[in-house]
Amino acid sequence: MEGSIKCSANYVPLTPITFLDRAAVIYPDSVSLVHGDVKYTWKQTRQRCVRLASALAQLGIAPRHVVAVLAPNVPAMYELHFGVPMAGAVLCTLNIRHDSSTVAVLLKHSEAKFLFVDYEFFHIAEGALKILSNTSAKLPQLVLIPDHDRQVPSRSNTNSTSANLDYDSLLAMGKLDFDIRRPEDEWEPISLNYTSGTTSSPKGVIYSHRGAMPSMPVYLWTVPMFHCNGWCLTWGVAAQGGTNVCLRNVSAGGIFSNIAKYKVTHMGGAPTVLNMIINAPAGNQRRLPGKVVIMTGAAPPPPHVLFKMDELGFRVVHSYGLTETYGPGIVCTWKPEWDSLPQEVQAKIKARQGLNHLGIEEIDVKDPVTMKSMPPDARSIGEVMFRGNTVMNGYLKNIKATKDAFNGGWFRSGDLGVRHPDGYIELKDRSKDIIISGGENISSIEVESVLFSHPAVLEAAVVARPDDYWGETPCAFVKLKDGHEASVDEIIKYCRDNLPHYMAPRTVVFQDLPKTSTGKTQKYVLREKAKALGSMSKSKSKL
Repeated sequence: MEGSIKCSANYVPLTPITFLDRAAVIYPDSVSLVHGDVKYTWKQTRQRCVRLASALAQLGIAPRHVVAVLAPNVPAMYELHFGVPMAGAVLCTLNIRHDSSTVAVLLKHSEAKFLFVDYEFFHIAEGALKILSNTSAKLPQLVLIPDHDRQVPSRSNTNSTSANLDYDSLLAMGKLDFDIRRPEDEWEPISLNYTSGTTSSPKGVIYSHRGAMPSMPVYLWTVPMFHCNGWCLTWGVAAQGGTNVCLRNVSAGGIFSNIAKYKVTHMGGAPTVLNMIINAPAGNQRRLPGKVVIMTGAAPPPPHVLFKMDELGFRVVHSYGLTETYGPGIVCTWKPEWDSLPQEVQAKIKARQGLNHLGIEEIDVKDPVTMKSMPPDARSIGEVMFRGNTVMNGYLKNIKATKDAFNGGWFRSGDLGVRHPDGYIELKDRSKDIIISGGENISSIEVESVLFSHPAVLEAAVVARPDDYWGETPCAFVKLKDGHEASVDEIIKYCRDNLPHYMAPRTVVFQDLPKTSTGKTQKYVLREKAKALGSMSKSKSKL
């Protein structure tokens, strides 16, 4: 409109760096971060991040350079989430469960200039650099993060050389008057996250400064910060001036003791973390100082898990998303009128994925071919799709995969779901996990939910087993709780008593479930095992 002027007075590119600036001004003396005996305030955290940015700039880091880190949830990992963007660089958090060969591949693909590595994983980084030294790739500068649990650098078993920098020495190099490099365009990259690669080679997902603007205040770090930048809560906690409680290793005892000690209010975790909590030995459990909100994703929490978590004092919030959507993009927002519903009905509602959060403009369930919206009847299955600011910029150096993912003007998740009349979305399965038996679609999620409710079952996953007569039949892989027993026939009968017969597993295999580093079951491994079993109809015909 005439008279409008876009200028620095009314337009500033969005960036989560602002969150830290604001927290240091409003909450300067509030505790920002706790890790064992280490404790910092928001003022100190900002100073340390500015020094880090300054030191990186002095060492030649320029805008859009990639800085990688291989570390668990420790203070340095949190500081890098601000210090690296303040230097104008892009943070690449690497999975601590990767081996040296995988780390070498990702370092080469990202062209990382620096690699920060926690002392515990130095041998992996050292192996990766050795592999890279035999290629044409330029080696990144290594920075060792010492052991702050004991307040002394642990170098005795790392074979560290003088060529490697020390994290604390690096901070000492930095200047507090460093001119922070803020993005000129909010679409500029802030981080690079590699997908887990459970079904294909890992892809480098690019996040922007604009997209990294979420929300959440005492937060216990059970979600790895290397996973979608901790579901972007590395920046979100700063937005509210909360306290970060770091946990190097996730265990039931560590979760309960930290909640009690620091009066934790929020945390997050995959369903495996929920299982860990409800099955914790009595000696590890403690009375919670108050209600703890825990956000969970991946598979919908089975009703009995929700009941038990509620009994222990946790309020479970179900969410859903992908690395490509900065972690959770859909949240099952609870409505007060649902409080009066029977507990079983509440559990079914909580198992839905829900509606888009503020950073996502729109979600829909569409026919992937026609791109028409499926009717909101809770029955018509389509592909879940996203549009909004917290959708990735694209895949690094993979334009074809980026175009395929954005085909039709929406991000295609590859997940199948339905929309309820109230708009809430409910996942039915991954497109590759749906089981088609005798022409009927079987949701592995629904079968798994029933299996989880069996008193002897700790974990379960359902995949398709080939069948010459039915095409496919459900095959359940089950891990039992310690001290519990159950037979194949008992598990099958239990499912038949609680599901339509055609949905019940015809095969049950008792074993530990293979998982990714973020707690997701590697179904592609189980599909191969089920495939190797051969046709069930053919097996029976031989008996």
